[in-house]
Amino acid sequence: MAQQNVPSYGGQAVIEGVMFGGKQVTVTAIRRKNQEIEYFEAPRNEIPWVKALKKIPFLRGIVGLIEASANGAKHLNFASDRYSMESDEEVSAGPSRLQMILGVAVVGILSFLFGKFVFTLVPVFLADFLFGKWITNQYAQNILEGVIKLILLLGYITAIAQAPLIKRLFQYHGAEHKVINAYESGVELTVENVQKFSTLHYRCGSSFLIFTVIIGVVIYSFFSYDSLWERVVQRIVLLPVVLGVSYEVLQFTNKLRDTPVLRFLGYPGLWLQKITTREPDDSQVEVAIAAFNKMRERDHEMTNPGLVSAG
Repeated sequence: MAQQNVPSYGGQAVIEGVMFGGKQVTVTAIRRKNQEIEYFEAPRNEIPWVKALKKIPFLRGIVGLIEASANGAKHLNFASDRYSMESDEEVSAGPSRLQMILGVAVVGILSFLFGKFVFTLVPVFLADFLFGKWITNQYAQNILEGVIKLILLLGYITAIAQAPLIKRLFQYHGAEHKVINAYESGVELTVENVQKFSTLHYRCGSSFLIFTVIIGVVIYSFFSYDSLWERVVQRIVLLPVVLGVSYEVLQFTNKLRDTPVLRFLGYPGLWLQKITTREPDDSQVEVAIAAFNKMRERDHEMTNPGLVSAG
């Protein structure tokens, strides 16, 4: 049973570690080759008007997405830099820096900015080129476009998941979810306790990706087009709308996750997480716990500076 009125924390996997975001600071913990845990912290200096926009439904998802992308880039760079430093002699035989960042971006929020354009426009051209002569009904074309988008998304994630580095990344993704699930259930964050929890979570970015595909099909059905290029422009213009609505649906399904009859609404996202998460080992869970505890500690210190200095 989840705790009531606990803060909703989020995070993302990075190379050999996990990042968690609090109200005041974002913290990444990574495992170095000498088995030590190294931390990277970045304060969240929120602009007042941005904070105000994040309270407006349908706009808050887009604003949060851009903000998380900017914050997440710092942590992704920190983790990939440390990985590169320790793997200089293996770089020629291993994945390139570009491959690492592209793989991390699937789990991280960066995929929602660059990847959404790719996975939004490519299916439009494929649906028109492959089936445009035989399927002229626009509603059918929208569904076909959604199916192609889903196939491309699943194919891409499944393909990169075969790389050893990405497999470990997905394990850290699983560790991140386990820690959040354990915290929201109110148990002490020990490796033994955290390992009992699921690697799946309703509020995951992977779920968001699936919802953008489904919501996109629905929203596109309200608009007609007369040419392929009008269709392309329409998809680009409607992308913020799709993202905004998808975020609200994601939050809605998260609120219903403990309601037996309605929790199935979040299942499509959980199914995708079966690809983007893996069972972590104890060492990886330890890193995720360390990141979460450090984030909570620093959040408390920055929120209550007087208590820290008097302590």
